[in-house]
Amino acid sequence: MTAETNAGTVEDTGSRCSPTGSGHSGGTAGAEPGGTTAVYLVKGMTCGHCEGAVSEEISAINGVTSVKALATTGQVTVVSAAPLDEADVRAAVDEAGYEFAGRA
Repeated sequence: MTAETNAGTVEDTGSRCSPTGSGHSGGTAGAEPGGTTAVYLVKGMTCGHCEGAVSEEISAINGVTSVKALATTGQVTVVSAAPLDEADVRAAVDEAGYEFAGRA
């Protein structure tokens, strides 16, 4: 399952889903040309709802143009206008209720 969003609309309840939890695919938007791409590892995502919650929070960081989260690998690919401060990404992941494990 994947969730890709530019301006998420998922309501974050902070809950974690079970391995067979609810699915949510969030909105989709393509990455804009140029910019910086970074891949991070996030622990605790198990389903589409989890992907959407993480994507929504990271999308709120100033300069982010695209987020693609994959629960199956824990990887979150972020495209932004300029390199992001890792502390901002960590805070967004924490706000979503998951564990930031650093760059992939």
